[in-house]
Amino acid sequence: MSFLIDTHAHLYAEEFSEDLSEMMQRGNDAGLRAILLPNIDVSSIEPMEKLAAAYPQCIQMMGLHPTYVKENWKEELKTIEEKLFANPSQYCAVGEIGMDLYWDKTFVEEQKEVFRTQIRWAKELKLPIAIHVRKAFDELFHMLDEEGTADLTGVFHCYTGSVEQVKKILTYEHFYFGIGGVLTYKNAGLQEVLPHIPMNRLLLETDAPYLSPVPYRGKRNESSYVAEVAGKMVDILGVSMDEVKKVTSQNAIELFQLQNFIHLSHD
Repeated sequence: MSFLIDTHAHLYAEEFSEDLSEMMQRGNDAGLRAILLPNIDVSSIEPMEKLAAAYPQCIQMMGLHPTYVKENWKEELKTIEEKLFANPSQYCAVGEIGMDLYWDKTFVEEQKEVFRTQIRWAKELKLPIAIHVRKAFDELFHMLDEEGTADLTGVFHCYTGSVEQVKKILTYEHFYFGIGGVLTYKNAGLQEVLPHIPMNRLLLETDAPYLSPVPYRGKRNESSYVAEVAGKMVDILGVSMDEVKKVTSQNAIELFQLQNFIHLSHD
């Protein structure tokens, strides 16, 4: 299974409007077989749908991002619920959802209610969740402990937590760690944490256009750069590139049931 899967990329963002086809071709050339698109809010639904319609390797999620929980959160959540339940089979996950206390603490209680609501949707529809968490691990763990069930699955996208937080997440039987460009940053601490995560819980991602890996740090990120993350994983874990591709792709296929969306030959 010598291909890569970018499990989290916002390729519908306006940053890609001028060179979308070239950027997608670079992804193909890098061996990308699938790219997962997390939704942000109501305004991102249409551009995400257009991208997925144009590029079958792009697979959609549906959710309301915690930093977009504002005064109108009830209206946003209602629209997202309608989209999700109208055709749940077109989505590989409920996401991007979670808690963020880094940027703004105005709507903390609303963020919690929105997160709990979306977890319940995921359980009802038997979909995984893609979790965004920043400066809010304790709050998020508390809600997962209360809302979680044995069949709830998901990923901690853009994982930058501690070894202790790894241990906590591993108690949730079917949760994974999305590893992106931060792994290539010398002083981020993730290089020391990675060896504590079992390989069968690792996923590759970019979070494009954000968090570009070295040597592209400071520039726009794109899905082809997931190869840089994979390369760093090879260096840290002392395994082959083939092993990283095989294991992370198989993890992604299993979590997101990607065989329901694209043809995946085991080449």
